[in-house]
Amino acid sequence: MKFTRKLAATALLAVSLMLTGCGQGQIGCVDKDKVMSESPRAKTATEEAKAEIDKILEAFDQKYPDKDNMSEEDAAKAQVELQRDLQKVNQKYSAQLENRFGVVVAEIANEKNIDVVILNPAQEKFLYHGGIDITNDVISKMQ
Repeated sequence: MKFTRKLAATALLAVSLMLTGCGQGQIGCVDKDKVMSESPRAKTATEEAKAEIDKILEAFDQKYPDKDNMSEEDAAKAQVELQRDLQKVNQKYSAQLENRFGVVVAEIANEKNIDVVILNPAQEKFLYHGGIDITNDVISKMQ
């Protein structure tokens, strides 16, 4: 999968350079993992999600106070219900962060006249030289 991502990014980079006049385009890069761990909005969303998860777990414990003595079938149904509720919270906050991330990256790319922005996480570098790193700009703008 990593190879496929790198191949797709290379193809995107090559096409964008051809379309912008063979090397005249600006390429930006962003470490999304760093943004999601350090941005104020991501931290707030994480805290809000944790609070919602705590409420769900508390409600689950109240709904099933005798869960240790439940039949396997009832326990499995309760577990599926809990997982579904937790997944809804995860999807809600993930979608909010993902949308905001996309908007902020597009705004910064427009401000800096960047033609292409690629994900460049620290543990899986694609772009080693050149390009404009907008990670810190995205972090500060993700309010």
